[in-house]
Amino acid sequence: MEKRVVVTGIGVVSPVGNDIASMWESIKNGKHGIAQITRFDLEGHKVTLAAEVKDFDYGDRRAAKRLDIADQYALVAAREAVADSGIVSGENVNPDRFGVYGGTGIGGLATLESEVTKCVKKGTPGRASALLVPMMMPNAVAGNISMEFKAKGASFGIVSACAAGTHNIGEAYRNIKHGYNDVVIAGGAESVLAPVSFSGFSNMTAMNPTTDPDRASIPFDVERNGFILGEGAGWLVMEELEHAKARGANILAEVVGYGATSDAYHITSPDPEGEGAAKAIKMAIEDAGITPDDIDYINAHGTGTPYNDAFETIAIKKVFGDDTKVPVSSTKSMTGHLLGAAGGLEAVICVKAIQEGFIPPTAGLLKQDPELDLDYVPVEGREADLKYVLSNSLGFGGHNATLIMKKYED
Repeated sequence: MEKRVVVTGIGVVSPVGNDIASMWESIKNGKHGIAQITRFDLEGHKVTLAAEVKDFDYGDRRAAKRLDIADQYALVAAREAVADSGIVSGENVNPDRFGVYGGTGIGGLATLESEVTKCVKKGTPGRASALLVPMMMPNAVAGNISMEFKAKGASFGIVSACAAGTHNIGEAYRNIKHGYNDVVIAGGAESVLAPVSFSGFSNMTAMNPTTDPDRASIPFDVERNGFILGEGAGWLVMEELEHAKARGANILAEVVGYGATSDAYHITSPDPEGEGAAKAIKMAIEDAGITPDDIDYINAHGTGTPYNDAFETIAIKKVFGDDTKVPVSSTKSMTGHLLGAAGGLEAVICVKAIQEGFIPPTAGLLKQDPELDLDYVPVEGREADLKYVLSNSLGFGGHNATLIMKKYED
């Protein structure tokens, strides 16, 4: 018998706030977190803007030295989610049925860059840190969280570029739905704001080279010209419904649908016909046992690249119809693109949208592309009764993932 899966805790570290309350206040008010990069010297760089995490303090400086910055973000956000849920391993959850699905697109790239610089540029090849491997490996996100919270069930991370956060939440949903675990901490974490990796994204011409922060991440705008890199983490505590009810948990939302497909088209470009993304959306809707007309809001992948926004719009129309009125917005207009953490943060935003009956805006959308004619909720969000919310993530490599969350009803 399939189980119902609910969300009982959420946590974030983001460019627009390092906890749920401050992040959501920024999102509701259309406040973005984009500014000139402070993390490294910008000399020679074509792109100068990013959505950095601000005023972050891991707390334990000694412990922080043993963790890549992405792992620090992951742990801090997970702590908020676990505290929000009230889950305690060995007390109200069996440790062997308590898992972690921790996603990242790239892993500890900032650490790797630092160590390569030390070993090669400074001519000390034998001086690589003994902590290099555990700090750079992508599975460290899941491993560190499982150790901190004594989660001894399935613990690993799906690596699927910009779809990683959503894939991890979706697979965690299936894991609980089919009875393997009672509780799973799921989401994503990422930080690739380091000189070489930043230059790589820039030289792909994937990022917007503008120097105006207010016109940098502008999905669906006719002047859009690439995404803005962000960083951070977003996590859900997901739980089998009866397990949550038995311990008196505060249920925030229910996860009811998940779809995952591949374009099998190009390593960086989405399918121009939007077939793979459309199929993922259809799969999620069918999994939820609803129709497209039941969806009240779509949190789009919406990166702000010319191709992504156009092809995602095509995919949405394939499922919802050319004349659909469903509201679609991109919160990357405020947070930038967190890559493997994007789906995690956006899932948290969807939970808050359901809870508060509020559709986030596509901030900065001043000149809507006439070729893109959906309701993209420009500039200002709006109040709405939201029962079903859909979230898309589309990653390099042709990875597509869609989640559907629902207002909880007993």
